[in-house]
Amino acid sequence: MHKKDGSSSLERMMERALYASRWILAPIYFGMSLILIMLTIKFFQEVFHVFPQIMEIKESQLILTALSLIDLILVGSLLVIVMFSGYENFVSQLSLTEDTEKLDWLGKHDYGSLKLKVASSVVAISSIHLLKIFMNVEHTNNDKIMWYVITHLTLVVSALFMGYLEKIAKSS
Repeated sequence: MHKKDGSSSLERMMERALYASRWILAPIYFGMSLILIMLTIKFFQEVFHVFPQIMEIKESQLILTALSLIDLILVGSLLVIVMFSGYENFVSQLSLTEDTEKLDWLGKHDYGSLKLKVASSVVAISSIHLLKIFMNVEHTNNDKIMWYVITHLTLVVSALFMGYLEKIAKSS
């Protein structure tokens, strides 16, 4: 069946407008880079706060600080993955010059693998948070510990289930 000229021209115009609307995401991905700057500031703020106290600070407190810094790093890395993969998947491919170093994983993450990266990063962040709670267990109510563990296990099971579904989807 052929469409009338007016209908197909309206349809083409709507499709072009919808396709162009993907650029609305570009400022959002740029905004994520601003969050990355904020995380960097917080990271160094914590380092500069702890460094002068290094001789007096307890080892357990230093480990908790290190875990907090690792949390910031993981969140920052997750932001970079989501920024670049999301931009390349939904907006446009990055136009890098030949002399620009290209990240090895760029262009290799589809939407499914991006979801898995996010889920596994969230599990890693949750694991570090749970470890911080266990290292400071005497200051945490048992009911709260139970809910932290249940939440963490829920995230782990969700990530495993998403990975399983992605494997099924790719094999079919």
